[in-house]
Amino acid sequence: MAGFVNYVKESFEELKHNVTWPTMAEAQSLTILVAVFSTVFSLAIWGVDTVFSKAISYYFHLIN
Repeated sequence: MAGFVNYVKESFEELKHNVTWPTMAEAQSLTILVAVFSTVFSLAIWGVDTVFSKAISYYFHLIN
């Protein structure tokens, strides 16, 4: 158990002293970038899904 407690203490010390945290402006711009790319990617997936759905529906309509 002492090993685990030591690990947690060392982890917090590393977070305090060795990690370089981004500035608030940098964090905000990166958050916006992630939101934009997530939206674009989800729209692309939606488009591909719609096309495949229509193609499969058309195929099943032909074989009926």
